[in-house]
Amino acid sequence: MKNISTDSLRTFVTVVEVGGFAKAGDLLGLSQPAVSLQIKRLEDLIGCKLFKKQGQRQVLNHYGEVLLPMAKQMLLTNDSILQQFSNETVAGKIRLGIPSEFAASILPAIIGDFVSLYPDVSLEVKSELSKQLMHVSNQDQFDLVLTLIEQIDNPKYPIFMYDELVWVGDLNVDPTKPITLVSAPEGCIYRRRAIEALEKAGLKWHVVYSNADLTGLTAALKEGLGITVLAKKTVPNDLTAQTQTAILPNLGEIGISLIKQAEQSEHAVDKLAEFITLRLS
Repeated sequence: MKNISTDSLRTFVTVVEVGGFAKAGDLLGLSQPAVSLQIKRLEDLIGCKLFKKQGQRQVLNHYGEVLLPMAKQMLLTNDSILQQFSNETVAGKIRLGIPSEFAASILPAIIGDFVSLYPDVSLEVKSELSKQLMHVSNQDQFDLVLTLIEQIDNPKYPIFMYDELVWVGDLNVDPTKPITLVSAPEGCIYRRRAIEALEKAGLKWHVVYSNADLTGLTAALKEGLGITVLAKKTVPNDLTAQTQTAILPNLGEIGISLIKQAEQSEHAVDKLAEFITLRLS
């Protein structure tokens, strides 16, 4: 019976998360040849290649895309078992900054599981627009920030997950009338992407309602005030979402990054970062 090494899986996941073999080696304390060897052993074991060449980069192929969520689940199970029977103490206070739509729709269950696993960690969560989370004057308020990134090739903010942007709400719009938008205030990436796409498509628009909180936007959408744009993973289950329609244009993708504000972060911060990365992507 073959057994997959969790070391190989962790190396594979890390390569994907940080966007390269060399960066993964730096993070894992391995040379680049050692990282390549781990990946080759994993590919030999499962019988297929996991990466393909895209320009100067190695990106996941179809088999790599299939393996990634399973690898993350195996690592979560492995780490949960070790934590359950370990004497390791993870303690401290973590200040986490996240966009409001993630706070409302994705992270509650993840945070609940983390706190259950590490009860000695005190977690303080604050939600803001990504622009505010990344503002230099606010960076000392957080130990860890989950944020949306538009410039997905920026090496300063490695992307660990991509998501499609989708139109949300009653999408039976009348092209002869201005598109009514509900959105977060100016500075919101979703708002800017929506306006740019509509103007490029030659469609008129106007914002009828602004609210930085997803709950407020959801209420406006349910009242039929207009449509909005969200990352696909954050759309509430009771709302309609599409990447485009016969009238509404495609919005493209958005990158999601998890940033540790200190170069030498606390052990608890590292644990939460790994936990979110494995569970969210």
